[in-house]
Amino acid sequence: MTWDHEAPFIRRFDVCADHIDALEHTNNTQYVNWCNETAWAHTTELGLGADVYRQLDRAMALTKAEYHYLKATRLGETLEVGTWITTWQRQLMMERQMQIKSVTTGETVLRATLYFVCIEISSGKPRRPPAAFIDGYTPALIG
Repeated sequence: MTWDHEAPFIRRFDVCADHIDALEHTNNTQYVNWCNETAWAHTTELGLGADVYRQLDRAMALTKAEYHYLKATRLGETLEVGTWITTWQRQLMMERQMQIKSVTTGETVLRATLYFVCIEISSGKPRRPPAAFIDGYTPALIG
């Protein structure tokens, strides 16, 4: 299986009955959930999980998401969700790319780009990222 970029952070998921919609394939919202879970797991592995966010009163908040559904998946398929940080502008903005591949077929079934801005949690207002964010996210930036 070929990834769009080298060395993705990967999580694996199995499509189960709860993920199937009326059209007998994986519900689109499930892909969004898997992308969210994978992004959080990657952030946590970088040492910046929800507890750290609350302690610093800062967070990378999702501002825009683009999902491109390429192929349907079905009950019993195993999927891998890969993610990379592709842009990290220290002023405020981060871009994260996602790719979902079927282990079963080897095909890419979804590509997504998620855009985040650093906010102060207590006010919800945009703020410059703290040093912990710069130190944590910068080494994960690809390219």
